[in-house]
Amino acid sequence: MKNIVEQLAERLKTAFEACGYEERFGMISVSNRPDLCQYQCNGAMAAAKQYKKAPFQIAEEIAAQCKTDSMFGKIEAVMPGFINITLSNEFLSNVLSGMAKEEKLGCPALPPASVVIDYGGANVAKPLHIGHLRSAIIGESIKRIKRFMGDTVVGDVHLGDWGLQMGLIIEELRDRKPDLVYFQKDFHGEYPKEPPFTLSELEEIYPAASAKSKQDKEFLERAHRAVLLVQNNDPAFNALWKHIMAVSLPDLRRNYDNLDVHFDVWKGESNVEPYIKNMIDDLEKRGIAYESQGALVVDIAEEKDTKELPPCIVRKSDGAAIYATSDLATILEREKLYKPDQYIYLADKRQELHFTQVFRTARKAGYIKPETKTDYIGFGTMNGKDGKPFKTREGGVLRLEYLLKDVEEAVYGKIQENRTMDENEAREAAKKIGLAAVKYGDLSNQASKDYIFDVERFTSFEGNTGPYILYTMVRIKSILAKYTEQTGVKPDAAITYTNRDYSVSETELMLAATRFSDMLVRAAKELAPHKICQYIYDLSNAFNSFYHENKILVESDAAKQAQWIALILLVLRILETCVELLGFEAPERM
Repeated sequence: MKNIVEQLAERLKTAFEACGYEERFGMISVSNRPDLCQYQCNGAMAAAKQYKKAPFQIAEEIAAQCKTDSMFGKIEAVMPGFINITLSNEFLSNVLSGMAKEEKLGCPALPPASVVIDYGGANVAKPLHIGHLRSAIIGESIKRIKRFMGDTVVGDVHLGDWGLQMGLIIEELRDRKPDLVYFQKDFHGEYPKEPPFTLSELEEIYPAASAKSKQDKEFLERAHRAVLLVQNNDPAFNALWKHIMAVSLPDLRRNYDNLDVHFDVWKGESNVEPYIKNMIDDLEKRGIAYESQGALVVDIAEEKDTKELPPCIVRKSDGAAIYATSDLATILEREKLYKPDQYIYLADKRQELHFTQVFRTARKAGYIKPETKTDYIGFGTMNGKDGKPFKTREGGVLRLEYLLKDVEEAVYGKIQENRTMDENEAREAAKKIGLAAVKYGDLSNQASKDYIFDVERFTSFEGNTGPYILYTMVRIKSILAKYTEQTGVKPDAAITYTNRDYSVSETELMLAATRFSDMLVRAAKELAPHKICQYIYDLSNAFNSFYHENKILVESDAAKQAQWIALILLVLRILETCVELLGFEAPERM
């Protein structure tokens, strides 16, 4: 289904051509002066230069060509040469009726693509903390958007399970429990099936080891050697690594589930270890990689660069693999398994150089096709009210599950102020609203921007917040339920034209609803969930203005009331679709 801008552009292009001008001048935009018109064409201004005519004269010709068309309620030329357009009620109603009949609400099918999204990146053996929030939330939303638009999408958590933290944990465990069989050189039996630590012990071991490594160089060197042994499949250290994975993964899955973030593939850096040796040999053999100060590197600089870019290190001087090594090997595996048309990676924006190096090396080596898209979304920092990275009162990094619980409690307190629900219903609603508060608070910001995490503002039921969007949806649900109760008629989504005047608020709501597909196409192309947030905030505002100006449930004109019900049912479907794409849902009551 073509959106309104496309339909208007088709008509205006025909009019320009009929009047002897090139059709390319018939481009349409949403009016930036809604008090004057709904849409606008500025093509006469550009055509005037080419055809040596006054722009107003051209605009008048085009308006005259279109005046009798049923899609226009009003079309007129205004000085100095703009074409102002207001849609007819009949046309607007028909567009909405068409949307209501389609499963995807009129959203056009784009050429399908195969997409891999790498958006988890949590490190094994560490609890999820607020630093993991943005990658998970933004990536999950982009995955859902791309799927809605028809793409085949694989979402990969891509765990950090092969790096320095493993060596740190193993060496700290050696210091604490030196008698474990894993550290006995003369041990040759089977290693224990039960891990030598609990989850809580493991979560305490890593930060202690990390702090020690900053003070004790010898301990850090031991950790690096341990990493190399893990990567070289040392039996004892490999057994410990498996224990770390077995203890950590269930907790990571539980925390991601609580965030309503779900991955199709649970792989990590370790999964591509079998690819690394052959990849390194291949890069050396073809002269793509060369030795520099003991390390193996690939030059990535290009003539178009405006600043100097260092080479990509694919093997350290001690022979160990690093992030770039595993990321390149991961591309090799993904090409073998999925052959994607597009890669999308999400990470802290400070990692831009790393991904530039990896993508350029992959292209230089021919691991990905020239036409394959590689998108890196570098996100900003979630800060506290002081403008600094969000910390606990003690100055530590806040665990993600504690953050969600704090927000949930804040929402629960607001619900209890109204005392309209029992304990169980209030708790269930608080969980959904709290998650919406966190996700909307994050996604409503452009990904690359830093933002202030303010629990009080994010949990407000007013303003540009997740709870406000959900409250609007719950209000619509309540109206629809009462309508059915009063009339015995189930709301019908088919919007039919009636020969009457629409109020300003009704027209604005109808127009806002028609802009869904255009918005979503842009959000998908630009990988920009914040566009959905802005749209549903505007749509919610339009609905609430309409709601306050019209007494829907006591309207005496049954035909008008039925049309209003159909309209708000469509608005609810749009809102439900959008919040699903953002990764949350509305409760039944608030």
